[in-house]
Amino acid sequence: MSFSRERPFLLVGAGKMGGAMLSGWMAEGIDPAAVTVCDPNVSEEMDALLKRHGIRHVTSVTDDLTAGIVLIAVKPQMMDQVLPGLKPAVAPDTLVMSVAAGTPVSRFVREFGEVPVCRCMPNTPAMVKRGITAVYPTPSVSEDQKADVARLLSAVGKVVWLDSEDQIDLVTGVSGSGPAYVFYLAEALGEAGRQAGLPADLAHELAVATVCGAGELMHQTGEHPAVLRQNVTSPNGTTAAALEVLMHAEGLQPVMTEAVAAAVKRARELAK
Repeated sequence: MSFSRERPFLLVGAGKMGGAMLSGWMAEGIDPAAVTVCDPNVSEEMDALLKRHGIRHVTSVTDDLTAGIVLIAVKPQMMDQVLPGLKPAVAPDTLVMSVAAGTPVSRFVREFGEVPVCRCMPNTPAMVKRGITAVYPTPSVSEDQKADVARLLSAVGKVVWLDSEDQIDLVTGVSGSGPAYVFYLAEALGEAGRQAGLPADLAHELAVATVCGAGELMHQTGEHPAVLRQNVTSPNGTTAAALEVLMHAEGLQPVMTEAVAAAVKRARELAK
């Protein structure tokens, strides 16, 4: 492992994403004595998790702490405030991981020098261990370090590797922001049911259960979405009638393409 009790894994920021990852690591059997959490304001729930596992908690990095891996899980706008205080913990061979959108590798190199860096783009289903995280490793990240990254991130879902840092912004537009698109789909489906005449609560319940069930069906079968769509679409049936609207030239696909492009554009603006 790239971290140990002597050179711990340092989690900087134990909010929703960092906390979800920490919970997953404990479930995977990561040695809690090899983990240190740095966060000045942990929630009561997180404080209970730290105490339950005996995980060291600090509000700032001390000079005696040299990390094997540092995972930075704070909001991008906090980077200027947080990064300088982490310098004592970062040695030349420390692996720096970041899950912050819009913060390029160059920002970490400027702060810490030519250390190995992994930019990671997770998404919120990591909170229920069903996320997917895309990772861009700089050339100096070793194979052993990649294996540790894969082990750590797979505790909260799937892991995929990127060939270039430019792909991070594209991933942000698809899977990073994507859960919100699916949540909105459930909202819109429920509202359509209400407008069709169903009671609002019932329409909402039907829509949420349908989105969750369809997602689980894709997950468990591994079938391509197009195949599953075709499987439930009878010729000239009710589903076919609805899909004629959704799959029209001005239907869902161009709107989704425009939405993803807008997210990618904003991700690139944040990285400047």
